[in-house]
Amino acid sequence: MKQLGYGILIGISLVAPFVFPEFRTQLSFLWVMVIFALTWDILGGQMGYNSFGNVLFVGVGMYACAVVQRDMGLDYFSSLFIGVLVAGGLAVALALVVGNALLDLRGHYFAIGTLGLGVAAGEIAGGWDFIGAGSGMVPPLYPGPLDSRDLFFYFQLFAVAVVLFSTLRWLYGGRFGLALNAIRDDEDKAEALGIYTTRYKTAAWCLAALFLGVTGGLLGNVIGFIDPKDVAFAGSTFGVWMIIMVITGGKGTLWGPVLGAVVFHVTQELFWTFLFGWQRVALGLLIIAIAVLFPQGILGWVREHWPKDADTMGQAKSDSQR
Repeated sequence: MKQLGYGILIGISLVAPFVFPEFRTQLSFLWVMVIFALTWDILGGQMGYNSFGNVLFVGVGMYACAVVQRDMGLDYFSSLFIGVLVAGGLAVALALVVGNALLDLRGHYFAIGTLGLGVAAGEIAGGWDFIGAGSGMVPPLYPGPLDSRDLFFYFQLFAVAVVLFSTLRWLYGGRFGLALNAIRDDEDKAEALGIYTTRYKTAAWCLAALFLGVTGGLLGNVIGFIDPKDVAFAGSTFGVWMIIMVITGGKGTLWGPVLGAVVFHVTQELFWTFLFGWQRVALGLLIIAIAVLFPQGILGWVREHWPKDADTMGQAKSDSQR
């Protein structure tokens, strides 16, 4: 039954850009939001380390891919492919360097440290002439009609989201997921039990960075312009949205971030369409309402009222691990 459900979801996702061609860009952004939410929940939900600096890896991916496309002198698709690989690699390398210092911190100290990363990211991007400084960067134009471009990036982002979801579903059902949950519940006891917490924390941090870097490389091309403000944790940007989506759907579950991303993105698009000028006010009020009415997230509320249905959605174990 579960496999049938996955098949239906994949089928709907494959035909959606053809059924709703006028919303292809919005559908592409939906997958971006799903990826953002899932990657933030690796640390914030599964491991209990609330990070405010994940947007840094998105920015690294956006700029790294754009620089490769600009400077390598290859055709569009070759430079994009190499750029995305470089974006993911640089994001992981940066995660290793930064994580070496920050992952020794715990609780609010870790959160404050990563907040500093998120704030500094925009300032560095806005002052570095090599990547356009405050003027930002414009990736090369897609060599084809707009419809072809929208379809191309929709399926690229869809593929990344599916790979990420499948990877997390597999990891959460094994030793990796148990180790992250043990760190979240009591890190000192986890270490006493022989769990090499530093190794698992670093692996989780790098896994999130990898997918955020790759997504950032693609996202820069989807948007068509890279703004330094988009890579800083300040105001209503990607860094803030990641956290809001996970809290909305439910932390520490596999489906909660996905649900939160869908609710947030659809609601945001509706507000931008029908409440233009007041959209941020309406979105802020909605977030407050969700925090008050669903303190454990929508999935947590569902689990409280319909435990069996929620367990089916929220469990992270794969069938092979049962």
